[in-house]
Amino acid sequence: MERITARELFDKVQKRLEMRWVAGERGEKRTIAPGERQARRPSFAGYLKKLSWLNTLDPRERWETVEKVIAFQPTALIVTKDQEVPKDLLDAANESGTPIWASPRRGHEILTYLQYHLARVLARRVTLHGVLMEVYSIGVLITGESGSGKSELALELITRGHRLVADDAPEFTQIAPDVIDGSCPEILQDLLEVRGLGILNVREMFGHTAVKPSKYLRLIVHLATGARAPGEEAGLERIYGDNSYREVLDTRVPQTTIPVAAGRNLAVLVEAAVRNHVLKTKGIDPAQTFLDRQAHQMRRQAPW
Repeated sequence: MERITARELFDKVQKRLEMRWVAGERGEKRTIAPGERQARRPSFAGYLKKLSWLNTLDPRERWETVEKVIAFQPTALIVTKDQEVPKDLLDAANESGTPIWASPRRGHEILTYLQYHLARVLARRVTLHGVLMEVYSIGVLITGESGSGKSELALELITRGHRLVADDAPEFTQIAPDVIDGSCPEILQDLLEVRGLGILNVREMFGHTAVKPSKYLRLIVHLATGARAPGEEAGLERIYGDNSYREVLDTRVPQTTIPVAAGRNLAVLVEAAVRNHVLKTKGIDPAQTFLDRQAHQMRRQAPW
């Protein structure tokens, strides 16, 4: 989502923060967007001044302060701990169309939740073609050309106890500089389309534990359907495997390419790829271990 309106934000947090809309309903279409009016606003959500401080000002200073607050064109003003909203602030909000929300919650609780919620809602996101799975607690995106068997592979992985996050069009959100969170669009939740079988409801067929709402993306497994020429897969690729990286929202995600061929058990290969990825994250590289052993053996057999 590139922007969110005051009404949309209020509807999303109303129940969690016990919000009430007390003034400025004309401003329900005010928006927050990444980078919008940053020269005038220090942050998307933050403290202004306490209402009690307003009461210490003389009438002129008080009105000038209220005008300055309204002039920032905030998406909304939130009054915490069910404090009484001053009439002059109510009047200014209604006149300018500045929403005022009230809540019995404390300020730091509201601020923390709003900052977290807005960071996720306004974060950079992208939709990729593939099937997002949780395999051995690792988020794995299975990609490949149409007809490469992605959904059939996902179905077999589900029967082996792994979990579906999203089929066909998973959405990825950058929630931290090096963390990509994958989720499923609402219209596709719990659904898996398999050629010849149509659309399957994974939750109803395999139970609630067969699906997961979201998962961090840690590995991409690409199914390659093109036949290789004899001898093309040789040298270090036979030892290290076909491993590379793919950029997702400017974050490098490890990618393993598995050639698709008759008789290959792709589910076992994906499980092995995930286990191998976990080992590498722990500093264990079987291919490098083999090369080190080979080098040691060659040194032992050298005539000098």
